[in-house]
Amino acid sequence: MALSETPDATPRVAVAGCGYWGKNLVRNFAALGALGAVVDDDLALAAEFADKYGAAARTWDEVLQDPALPAVVIATPAASHAALCRQALAAGKHVFVEKPLALTVEEGATLAALAWETGRILMVGHLLHYHPVFLKLQQLVTEGRLGRIQYIYSNRLNLGKIRREENVFWSFAPHDISMILALAGEMPERVLATGACYLHKSIADTTTTHLSFSNGINAHVHVSWLHPFKEQKLVVVGDKGMASFDDREPWASKLLFYPHLIHWRNGKPEPERAEAEAIALDEAEPLKLECQHFLDCVTENRQPRTDASEGLRVLRVLNAAEASMTSGQAVQLSPEGAGTVERLPGPDVHPTAEIDEGCALGVGTRVWHFSHVLKGSRIGRDCVLGQNVMVGPDVTVGDRCKIQNNVSLYKGVTLEDGVFCGPSCVFTNVNTPRAEIERKDEFRETRVGRGATIGANATIVCGNDIGAYALIAAGAVVTSEVPAFALMAGVPARRIGWVSHAGERLGPDLICPREGRRYRETGPDSLEEIPRQSAGMKEATR
Repeated sequence: MALSETPDATPRVAVAGCGYWGKNLVRNFAALGALGAVVDDDLALAAEFADKYGAAARTWDEVLQDPALPAVVIATPAASHAALCRQALAAGKHVFVEKPLALTVEEGATLAALAWETGRILMVGHLLHYHPVFLKLQQLVTEGRLGRIQYIYSNRLNLGKIRREENVFWSFAPHDISMILALAGEMPERVLATGACYLHKSIADTTTTHLSFSNGINAHVHVSWLHPFKEQKLVVVGDKGMASFDDREPWASKLLFYPHLIHWRNGKPEPERAEAEAIALDEAEPLKLECQHFLDCVTENRQPRTDASEGLRVLRVLNAAEASMTSGQAVQLSPEGAGTVERLPGPDVHPTAEIDEGCALGVGTRVWHFSHVLKGSRIGRDCVLGQNVMVGPDVTVGDRCKIQNNVSLYKGVTLEDGVFCGPSCVFTNVNTPRAEIERKDEFRETRVGRGATIGANATIVCGNDIGAYALIAAGAVVTSEVPAFALMAGVPARRIGWVSHAGERLGPDLICPREGRRYRETGPDSLEEIPRQSAGMKEATR
């Protein structure tokens, strides 16, 4: 019986690898009541963990043949990941594999295709995607608190955890690259990496990698296992604010928001410094959240947050950086493989639709009659493109977007996750077009924030970003920047109120009638959600 047919059952998993990181996975799956077996080449170690957590010590072959163990967790050395994943998927198992998914893009793509063909879940252990701090940081970015992102840097430094089967870049950097790709919203165009070997002539002990993105973002990742102290820090700099995620700090100060600004006076930039604001967080163990997410995906038969396609994107950057370190030259990344259509496993494209070369379509995406995706465009997971939709060239559409009939997304338009575009809404890319005058060098960019809704026949004049969760009424013409959560109507569009995350119009109390979320105005055209802790304290003191 397929596991998805028994949604109330907690799937039993076998954890392969009880070493440095595997022991933590064993502990968490046991705490979640899901640990069925442990596997390790060190039989004494496997027996020790089996006895400690009330599970069975099994061989890998026994696990693959046991129908009572529908899922496996792979925490073995990276070089074995691809082979073990392939064996598990072929045996009909759902798979959670620690990073990296594989050591080559080809191996990763094969695994992604096999997971789709077998109908099994394939999840990659990019842990920080489940960290409450990173989830909140993503929210700050998508809601526009930091403005337009300019650059990102990440340091992951320590003394120790020295490996011989992989260099420090493959050991430390996948987490940081995964976070940077999520924040940037696209793949980098250019990767330049340098490394140095001190303990072994061919294994890098410290590396620095620079990533350049077409949207103007730059990022760098510095990793080392020859550092005098431990540091795990991610900094994101935007034109309206900056944020720091420092995982070494206590929960109360792990995520800081700095509303610093740069003002231009007499042609010179002058910084305006402000006090750091600690962002309220829900404390939780990220690994436990990650393990629970895997169990939920298996039970509910849904794609994980860090699925095979996400693992493949990280692999592409890892391989490009490795090539750059070897050659001493920057590696130029074409739009996901020039000359080929990268159809990640699972998109459903109608026979009348056209997908140009150099495009990528995510898992679960559907493209309907007579639509056209032009070269260099990326469509995320679980999107719907209705009839007669045109996307591109070089347009990025996030996950779970719905684009209704007769909509064109021209070059310069970016949709973040969860955007709804109503029938026949219009995006422009030149302010004063003339049929007889070439103005491609005057294209202006437009970004539509996470969860925003654009009504039927509305027009978005280029160069005006739409804030997260804003709602543009049918027929409105947007001619200026739209704040997050704004309700816009008219010609030209004016703000006539506020809406919640759920799209409900907010009354004077600024409480969402559907979800109960509370909001507050922070300026004449600025709204933010009140953190649950703050809302609860306010309620308690009334």
